[in-house]
Amino acid sequence: MNDKINNNFSVRFASLNDIPTILKFIKELAAYEKLENEVTATEDILREWIFEKNKCEVLIALENNTEIGYALFFHNFSTFLGKAGIYLEDLYITPNYRGLGYGKKLLKEVAKIAVERGCERLDWQCLDWNKSSIDFYLSLKAKEMKGWISYRLSHESLKEFACR
Repeated sequence: MNDKINNNFSVRFASLNDIPTILKFIKELAAYEKLENEVTATEDILREWIFEKNKCEVLIALENNTEIGYALFFHNFSTFLGKAGIYLEDLYITPNYRGLGYGKKLLKEVAKIAVERGCERLDWQCLDWNKSSIDFYLSLKAKEMKGWISYRLSHESLKEFACR
């Protein structure tokens, strides 16, 4: 990976005005992950959950004041450590800006936030077929969480289980 980052690269927290851009990036990421049919988010839903209910935070990556990617994250909690961590839900850089070190820089900003807030962990998931991302994460000395399997209740199965 080329770590030469343009001097005009910057990162800032998202604002309400960024909602259309965030949704655009979510859809682009979903298409890359071959999951576009699972996106049901709308601008109104993002406004409510990100900015009104404050359930997550978003960083916007820019080059020359043009939005080129985002990171969406929220706090989780480790009972073993007795401390909060940060869970990175999305890390995305648009295709034309990949391979320039921007993803690493954006991830580093999330890591700095975690350290500043006293968090002991930064967690995320990666699709098992995404070799370039896996190689990138391993190059950072991130550890694969072997022995852990992700589970999910969602949509109707979540509602059905909650009502039993």
